Amino acid sequence: QVQLVESGGGSVQSGGSLRLSCETSGNRYTKHCMGWFRQTPGKEREGVASIDVDGTTTYADSVKDRFTISQDNDRTTLTLEMNSLKTEDTAVYYCATGPGCTYYRSGGTQVTVSS
Repeated sequence: QVQLVESGGGSVQSGGSLRLSCETSGNRYTKHCMGWFRQTPGKEREGVASIDVDGTTTYADSVKDRFTISQDNDRTTLTLEMNSLKTEDTAVYYCATGPGCTYYRSGGTQVTVSS
């Protein structure tokens, strides 16, 4: 069974940085995409960044050049470096993997960016 547990959320001022980590189990050397999503009350879930088994990354336009997604060699740890944070980045962030990159999902961690 695949499980994902993220950490690293919190509160930061606009312009600051945070690093999210996602530890997975039952997912070693997965061939599926891994990614980060976020959701704000009243809004649809938004894909933030994803990374494929070959290391190819994809970013939402809203976070390009500010966020960096990475994975370790056995794909058990997923990381999201978030720099130059903006108030609109405030959301609950989830890591996910599996078919469609969303089949398995973590419980979520709150990121709050204040002005």
